[in-house]
Amino acid sequence: MKIIILAVQLLTFLLLSPLISGLISKLKNNLRMRKGQGVLQPYYNLFKLFSKEEVISETASWIYRVTPFVVFASTLTAALLIPLLALTSPLQYLGDFLALIFIFALGRFFLALAALDTSSAFGGMGASREMFISSLAEPVACLAAFVLALQFGSSNISLFSGMHPVLLSSLIAAIALLFVAIAETSRIPIDNQETHLELTMVHEAMVLEYSGKSLALLELSAAVKQMIWFLLIAQIIFPMQAMPFSAGIGMFFWLGWFCLRLIIIAVFVAVLEVSLAKMRLLRVVDYFGFAFLLSVVALVCAIIGV
Repeated sequence: MKIIILAVQLLTFLLLSPLISGLISKLKNNLRMRKGQGVLQPYYNLFKLFSKEEVISETASWIYRVTPFVVFASTLTAALLIPLLALTSPLQYLGDFLALIFIFALGRFFLALAALDTSSAFGGMGASREMFISSLAEPVACLAAFVLALQFGSSNISLFSGMHPVLLSSLIAAIALLFVAIAETSRIPIDNQETHLELTMVHEAMVLEYSGKSLALLELSAAVKQMIWFLLIAQIIFPMQAMPFSAGIGMFFWLGWFCLRLIIIAVFVAVLEVSLAKMRLLRVVDYFGFAFLLSVVALVCAIIGV
């Protein structure tokens, strides 16, 4: 039974996560008064990449070749720490919120190494910027995790997977996590997924040398990572019970509310990207400074019990 739950959860993340990216792209184009690509375009892109051959640099070592698999495996491991179909995650005893952050850091570390491995100036620049941004984002995420741990008594993600009161501290911590999620998913104002200009690339610069199946794995990993962050934030702000496995109207409403929560966050992210411009790299310090301040305020609220 546990193997079936693992398989269903992984398939849910793999099949649903590209749809969220497509929805955000479609909303952004509509807000800009453009027709743009369809919601299913990320699926077409993945199918096309999986069918193409790879071009590998002569200077690339084994690090470059194994990095897509390490990033993909670490992202799927993080997905198994998220309660999706039940109140407990499949790997609840193997890791908590802090483990989730460090699992993402593992994939980021290998991706930065692979960007340097090809001897590309763009890759080195993107890796340097990515490490700079992550050094600011991870303390904010860890402090927000401590706030949730104070409210629920543990940093285990399964403890706040069901219905729970939405306190002011958890609400502010969720906003701080949204700041982190925007940076982790390479979105404006921190990064821009739609650009290939050397002065603005961060994540795109690190994967610029990849092609074919390896690039498809990296793109799919990024989509799953985005869905993980959105689910965490949604469960904190809009808590819901586990899936009712009995057939009937209850499951219909559960699926509707589950999708609606993700749509709300996707719409907010799309509006935010259209409304803001990409900030200068040095201004990222101010961005995460404000997010860290929010986490401190949330920590104070959690200590006093509000």
